[in-house]
Amino acid sequence: QLVESGGGVVQPGGSLRLSCTASGFTLDHYPIGWFRQAPGKGREGVSCLGVSDGISYYADSVKGRFTISRDSVKNTMYLQMNNLKFEDTAVYYCASDVYPADCRVRPGAPWGQGTPVTVSS
Repeated sequence: QLVESGGGVVQPGGSLRLSCTASGFTLDHYPIGWFRQAPGKGREGVSCLGVSDGISYYADSVKGRFTISRDSVKNTMYLQMNNLKFEDTAVYYCASDVYPADCRVRPGAPWGQGTPVTVSS
């Protein structure tokens, strides 16, 4: 099970950190990823991270602004989002067991419940 937190309403240029805590399995054993779905659009890969291969992926729209990470002790993954823009408004989902190079979810991989992020002035 994956449980997310950290979403909310923020002004343009602001920051948020999303968290996703795993229970029942060890997150370190899996490549992880963050995805988002904006209103009226499909779900897209935002950022993914391999296990120990150094592979990371960032969508062009978030490069230089978002950072994915994991904490082995807390069994938690994070998405640090800086300099947020209106177009970052979406529901954000975490997933474990992804293809990190192109940030796709493997069939049957567990998802979080989603946390909404709204960028508004």
